[in-house]
Amino acid sequence: MKRKHPNVSLVSLGCPKNLVDSEKMLASLAEGGCVVGAPMEQADAIIVNTCGFLSAAREESLGVIREALQHKRRRGRCRVVVAGCLVDRDAEKLFELAPGIDAIVGVNSRDDILAAVVGGEQARPLHVRPYRGGILSDAGRFRLTPRHTAYLRIAEGCSQRCAFCTIPAIRGPFRSKTVRAVLNEAAELIADGAVELNVIAQDTTAYGRDLAPPTTLARLLDELAQLPGLRWLRLLYAYPRRFTNELMNVMARRETIVPYVDIPLQHISDSVLRRMGRGVGRAATEKMLVDLRRVVPDVVIRTTFIVGFPGETAAEFKELLDFVKAFKFDAMGVFEYSPEEGTRAAARVDQVPPEVKARRAERLMLAQQKIAFAAARRRVGQKIEVLVDGTDPAGRCVGRHFGQAPDIDSVCFLTREYPPGPFVAATVTGTEGYDLIVVP
Repeated sequence: MKRKHPNVSLVSLGCPKNLVDSEKMLASLAEGGCVVGAPMEQADAIIVNTCGFLSAAREESLGVIREALQHKRRRGRCRVVVAGCLVDRDAEKLFELAPGIDAIVGVNSRDDILAAVVGGEQARPLHVRPYRGGILSDAGRFRLTPRHTAYLRIAEGCSQRCAFCTIPAIRGPFRSKTVRAVLNEAAELIADGAVELNVIAQDTTAYGRDLAPPTTLARLLDELAQLPGLRWLRLLYAYPRRFTNELMNVMARRETIVPYVDIPLQHISDSVLRRMGRGVGRAATEKMLVDLRRVVPDVVIRTTFIVGFPGETAAEFKELLDFVKAFKFDAMGVFEYSPEEGTRAAARVDQVPPEVKARRAERLMLAQQKIAFAAARRRVGQKIEVLVDGTDPAGRCVGRHFGQAPDIDSVCFLTREYPPGPFVAATVTGTEGYDLIVVP
């Protein structure tokens, strides 16, 4: 590449954990003299930070990579670098799937991104390292989220070994950041303007068990909640088995910790949960959920379920459907099971036909839709505090109340326009499906 300081375009795909990696890579590039934030058509280098979790995510990633390669062919001198989970999953195969890639950078080689973009003209430079212990720092990020909200990653990897999941093979075993490192990163984000921090990891409730001396997520949240300048602290990706009474009590006691939690349950049938290798059954799950609603007033609970897991019978699906109708989750996502190469579940012979999975996913989401629409209508007349995010593509002012996490949940449409960042007192006057209409 002839330019000493290339214009760089980065496309971040997948989950918020991937977004944090993207933000850190952009910071490394900016520190190295690159000009970041260019549109694809004007870039000297295009980075695609990929998701490799499910087949649909891999196809999306490959589609964006091929789009970047089209820009390269048009411009002639553009460099295409592929990063993230798909690299660690497929590595060398990527060069065959998308000919023209200049370099690949794995998740454990994130800090090599500058060398991949500006260093060398080798045909196929590789920056892929196996996990060798430790955890990368996320301090000093070039943030892609609005200034008032940020993701705070407290750990990396996963040690759960669920039968359907490739994350441990891609990102390594679970390891926690130290409490001091998390607090320092949080303070840095707040100093940069964030009033909302969304706590993430692959398994947030495992936090601290691997530290010496060990600690707990509850103690970490208790310290985070006391940081000056922080208004909302939100917990995502909580594994149900370790959702303790200590954690519930901290959520109830600290006003800064919003009464919201994302707990991916995946299923409720004991037999399916055993086949999934989840390590928790229906009785313990239900007790945890009931206790959570009792201890944390007005708590909003989001979850996700997988339908069509190998061997899932009609009776097991009905058990899940009946459970969803009875418990009435505030928000819910549904995935059709995807057989991922290298997982135990993919090797099973009792795979559920695609049309059955699709039908079950539709039935479950329709059941949840009725619940969510009714819950939204019950909020009409309530006074709520809304954090303004900005305007949507249609030009409407958009914000969120405490029970709406960024990017994944419904939103509030404000009838007046505000700049991003302030908290606005408003009254709910109507609904649009999942979303609320609010008047300041």
